Amino acid sequence: MLSLQLNSILFHIKMVISSKNNVLLGLADLLKRNKSEILRKNALDMDSFADMDESMKDRLKVDENKVDGMIRSLREVAEQEDPEGRILYDFTRSDGLRIVNRSVPFGTILIIYESRPDVTIEAAATAFKAGNRILLKGGKESFLTNTYLTELWQQSLSANGFDAYFVEYLNLSRNETQQLIRENTRNVDIIIPRGGDKLINFVTENSSVPVIVSGRGNNFMYVDDNCDTEMAARLIINGKKRISVCNALDKVLVNENLPELAEKISGFVSQLQGKGIEVWGDKKAASVCSRIQETNDEAVLFEEFMAPKIYFSLVGDMNKAVDMINRYSGGHSAVIVTRDESKADIFMQKVDCAAVYHNASTRFTDGGQFGVGGEIAISTQKLHFRGPLGTQELVTNKWFVYGDGQIRE
Repeated sequence: MLSLQLNSILFHIKMVISSKNNVLLGLADLLKRNKSEILRKNALDMDSFADMDESMKDRLKVDENKVDGMIRSLREVAEQEDPEGRILYDFTRSDGLRIVNRSVPFGTILIIYESRPDVTIEAAATAFKAGNRILLKGGKESFLTNTYLTELWQQSLSANGFDAYFVEYLNLSRNETQQLIRENTRNVDIIIPRGGDKLINFVTENSSVPVIVSGRGNNFMYVDDNCDTEMAARLIINGKKRISVCNALDKVLVNENLPELAEKISGFVSQLQGKGIEVWGDKKAASVCSRIQETNDEAVLFEEFMAPKIYFSLVGDMNKAVDMINRYSGGHSAVIVTRDESKADIFMQKVDCAAVYHNASTRFTDGGQFGVGGEIAISTQKLHFRGPLGTQELVTNKWFVYGDGQIRE
């Protein structure tokens, strides 16, 4: 009898999984068919905020490639193993009491984000696949694009037997948003802010429900004295390829014992300036290369630039670099460039970041690049998960206990 009851539940879950995948694939088709209208809505948003900085423009703009990326992400998420309903533990006591621990959705997830319309599709899809309801609160600069994408979500939901408001867009002012997260008027279970420090601080300071802190970059690279400097140059340039993403590189710490130090740093600076990147640095770095703009303000070390700007500092050894990274970085990503594998292992163990790299670009910190598919965020906190949050991380667990009158003596 108990096995039949559990099998009935699992059959229902399989049906829900199939329906969820149909929603995602249906939404992908709607995006494809309505691509021109998506681009038109986005052009109106772009025109309404023509004076925005380049970083925001990069996040806000939707072109054909970005729509294609949304479509690809939806199809990838649909193909992923569904995390909902997995049996994590199954135990039957001697008295016949069966105890089963299964994965279940968190419930309702509120995503508060800036500029990026792709969050409306990709982040929401990741949460939806795990069985969660989604509330979306984007910035005013992307209102037309976000609301149209939400309409497409709701069309696919309705067509596949779901409540259209399983995914809902909230058109709220800052004060209304503050009231929502303080009083939790929509019974939200988790809030995920996607944006810069100001947004993250606003949410964490006002929220009465759990917040997954994500997205703050301020990523560091340590260039060891025993390294391939041509490789280091490639990684530095790639780290600034896009300035508006949380996995961009902001700080470069160079071992002051690097052979031909002045020549090597001058080479880094030339390549960066050739790409339109401003190069700043501390007193030591500026003394080695006159084209580095000197600043010794400690606040710069804490800053996530989100701009065509990078900062150099000279350090005496790897331990000093580790100390600086752990003090100033956002806890997102850090990289060591070295030929010494044992030194790299020590660096990767000691640095307190979600992702640590040996001889590779920080730009790989991304759910798709890590092979986990679409992500809702890059978590920089240690509970409940760290790094790219995919579908598998957007569930919790629940105990199901099946009996026929058992009591505890």
